[in-house]
Amino acid sequence: MAIYHFSAKVISRGSGSSALAAAAYRSASRLYDQRLDRHHDFSNKSGVVHSEVMLPDGAPDAWSDREQLWNDVEAAEKRMDAQLAREIEFAIPRELSKEDGIALARDFVRDEFVDHGMVADLNVHWDIGADGLAKPHAHVMLTMREVNEDGFGQKNRDWNRTDLLEKWRERWAEHANQRFVELDIDAQIDHRSFEAQGIELEPQNKIGPAAARMEAAGIETERLEEHYEIARANGDKIIANPGIALDAITRNQATFTNRDLAMFIHRHSDGQDQFDQAMGAVRGSPDLVALGKDGKGEDRFTSRDMIHTEQQLERATQMMAERERHGVREQDRERAIAEAERAGLVLSDEQRSALDHVTRGDGLSVVVGYAGTGKSAMLGVAREAWESAGYDVHGAALSGIAAENLESGSGIASRTIASMEHQWDQGRELLDQNSVLVIDEAGMIGTRQMERVVSEAEKRGAKIVLVGDPEQLQSIEAGAAFRSVAERHGAVEITDIRRQQQDWQRDATRHLATGRTGEAIHAYDQHDSVHEAASRDDAREALVDRWDRDRIANPDLSRIILTHTRDDVQALNEAARERLRTAGQFGEDVTIATERGSRDFAPGDRVMFLKNERDLGVKNGTLGTVENVSRARMVVQLDNGLSVAFDTKDYSQVDHGYAATIHKAQGMTVDRTHVLATPGMDSHASYVALSRHREGMDLHYGKDDFADQGKLVRTLSRERAKDMASDYGRDVSPEQGFAERRGIKIRERIVEIVKSVPEKVRDRFAGLRLKLGDLDLHLPPSPPAPAPRSRFSGITITPAPELAPPPSPLDKAVERYARTAADLLRMREANLPELPHQKNAFADARAALDAVRPHASQDLGRAMEGNPTLMQQAVAGKTAAAIRAMALEAEIRVDLGTRADRFVADWQQGTRQLQALSRSGDYDTTYRIKESMSEMANALHRDPQLESLLRNRVQELGIGGRSGGSLSHELLHHPALSRGRGLGL
Repeated sequence: MAIYHFSAKVISRGSGSSALAAAAYRSASRLYDQRLDRHHDFSNKSGVVHSEVMLPDGAPDAWSDREQLWNDVEAAEKRMDAQLAREIEFAIPRELSKEDGIALARDFVRDEFVDHGMVADLNVHWDIGADGLAKPHAHVMLTMREVNEDGFGQKNRDWNRTDLLEKWRERWAEHANQRFVELDIDAQIDHRSFEAQGIELEPQNKIGPAAARMEAAGIETERLEEHYEIARANGDKIIANPGIALDAITRNQATFTNRDLAMFIHRHSDGQDQFDQAMGAVRGSPDLVALGKDGKGEDRFTSRDMIHTEQQLERATQMMAERERHGVREQDRERAIAEAERAGLVLSDEQRSALDHVTRGDGLSVVVGYAGTGKSAMLGVAREAWESAGYDVHGAALSGIAAENLESGSGIASRTIASMEHQWDQGRELLDQNSVLVIDEAGMIGTRQMERVVSEAEKRGAKIVLVGDPEQLQSIEAGAAFRSVAERHGAVEITDIRRQQQDWQRDATRHLATGRTGEAIHAYDQHDSVHEAASRDDAREALVDRWDRDRIANPDLSRIILTHTRDDVQALNEAARERLRTAGQFGEDVTIATERGSRDFAPGDRVMFLKNERDLGVKNGTLGTVENVSRARMVVQLDNGLSVAFDTKDYSQVDHGYAATIHKAQGMTVDRTHVLATPGMDSHASYVALSRHREGMDLHYGKDDFADQGKLVRTLSRERAKDMASDYGRDVSPEQGFAERRGIKIRERIVEIVKSVPEKVRDRFAGLRLKLGDLDLHLPPSPPAPAPRSRFSGITITPAPELAPPPSPLDKAVERYARTAADLLRMREANLPELPHQKNAFADARAALDAVRPHASQDLGRAMEGNPTLMQQAVAGKTAAAIRAMALEAEIRVDLGTRADRFVADWQQGTRQLQALSRSGDYDTTYRIKESMSEMANALHRDPQLESLLRNRVQELGIGGRSGGSLSHELLHHPALSRGRGLGL
């Protein structure tokens, strides 16, 4: 938890200050003051690690000399009380190295001050405090007059606006947090005041090195005393009420470490004694809950309030899931389907299953859909059915553009969750028993906000439908509520990609959705859609070249440029716009003072709106094309066909719309995307960025960011999913043990080892199922029934002789595969998340085995599933039995008839197990079996030969087989699966 400090003040002659003296002190230099005819010498000052004058375009080069700059400033000001300069001071997170801290400060000063016309004198200080900790910070002296080649012009009064200072404060937090992400540092700062965050602490003054030296010399200063008085007061508050600290720490993270806690207490206490007392108070607080160790071996903690919130969410969702009062009659559903078909929309089997799921009577429905699977289209049909049945349908999403996309894609009137909650607080637009609330992009919603919304809906008797993908962009606030709800109550999944037009692109999107980012990038590379350049600047230029060629060749197609940072967005917007201007696409430029600085707009320009404004009908992220523009007014035709006009002094939150951040793109669909990869991306951002297109996507990167494509893949594959307190092994309530409770993890399809199987009849690998082709390990359920028949029952495997010949490449590959699979399994048995290097080792082992013998990893996984002792033998270097079983699996895989026999046997076994469990009340095991059988049914989509052969065996599968529809669809509606919760129910 990094420290946030950002302050501003004016250096004024009226208070006796000199610009030269201030600049000399902050730069630790000797400067001659022409007005006072004296030198200001602070060259003996220590701690200054970077000093630089940064000039805007058009400023005289002579001002690179600090002495010349500030003498000219003094000369330009005639009044005795003249304001000479503005000073900005901000703390640089000590989590950064000196090099990274300096680079961050330079980037921020350039983007927020220099690019807006100010001359900036930047000095970075890296002082060491009495506690031995670094206290890095930056001093930025800014000129207050507009500049040109001849010198200073008029003072710019807009730079004095209070709202601009608040914007700078926010942008510093954004810059720092973005850099944390790029450097993979687990830290964050918040620009908001404690009061705004709801934290009962008082912000402290920043104490610089001069005050620290005065303290060391025994000299008291008013600022210093105030600083420590606030720290003492905050420490006393924490000692008296440790919950204040816990509440502050868990604002953006559901769990935290000892280090997070110590850094927070150090910031908000005075001296070792009070620090120890405050730490002791928090550690001894009944509101602190220890969760156990995380994957890095660090102790994790949370607050009782966070656990209470998660429990409240659990209780509310449970009550809604058990409530059945929002059913839709079959005729209403069929009428809605028929209306959609008349309009040209034919639902896939998965969409139809999802439609059936959400229009049942349950008070809670969850839909997990990969990007581009037509979730909104399905919801549009559901809306027709709900409205035909007399329900009021409402839509909501975290962001304005997501709400807009939901509304345009489904016809459901939608708004932001914040707006909806505001109306509820005012007692307006309340839900009731006749309401259906659809929440889209639910994976971006934090636990506290999700709990508030769900609890309100439960109290009012409404139905909630949560729709999203937990592997896309994560919530900003603490928690992973959508994933948790989906895991607990089950979800219908839509995996049939409809957005992309080519099969290989749809497969690539599935790879992204299931964590196989490398396979997706490889597929695009094979189709010449991944482009390397010497540097990021070169990559940007190459991207814009390709974007421009595509624009000329396909003018009717929609397109967007996507990247991770605002800085790159601005650079790409400017480069794209320059191409259009050169091509004569624009009229005369008009300079507009926007929230992000001066921007030139012309008729024909693409524009993006950056703030929700109901009166205009625009959301944060809405795109349009400029029809007419003057310095005071702009007319824009939105992409939905409507035109809006507004005064720029009333609405200045606009920017060019050729490029956008990836966060703006979730829910977006265009014909073509052009993506610039940067180090801040992870698997969630990659998934969103690489799946927005219908026809094509091009990915560009620079070798200064990624040395090679391997480094690109590793960075873009980083897993940064948010956690929940209930994700850890500690049972926070008798019913809440996460490992026993969840049964399934949306992405990785991990089913925990069944605890009910007696230890004496199973070894450490009992029940292992390796589903190869991805990194998923399945552990099929073992209900309280006789042990299921092995797929290799009757086959005798003879152990390899002790005196074996030297291992062959196949022997080595099998042993390597077994070792890496066993390593993953050990982590899961200990209820610990797999480490990235373990996942990578397993993927490499699988690839190496397939290189020796095609499809071998798939066959070996099947073999070890049927006989888990094969893994133990192979780990010990005895691979002969595993290789023979693998060969047998290969024969079965090729022999279609044998595969059909196995499918029928497995399906019948699952059916028998469900019948036995219907009397036991073991919901978790029931859910796992249903999920496994549902996956079997869905897999038939990809195996038409097997599906055709099984058509003749429908009676053995327990279905009628006379509908003429998909066999997969009929199996998903099998009577055994249609009772209870889960996929296809």
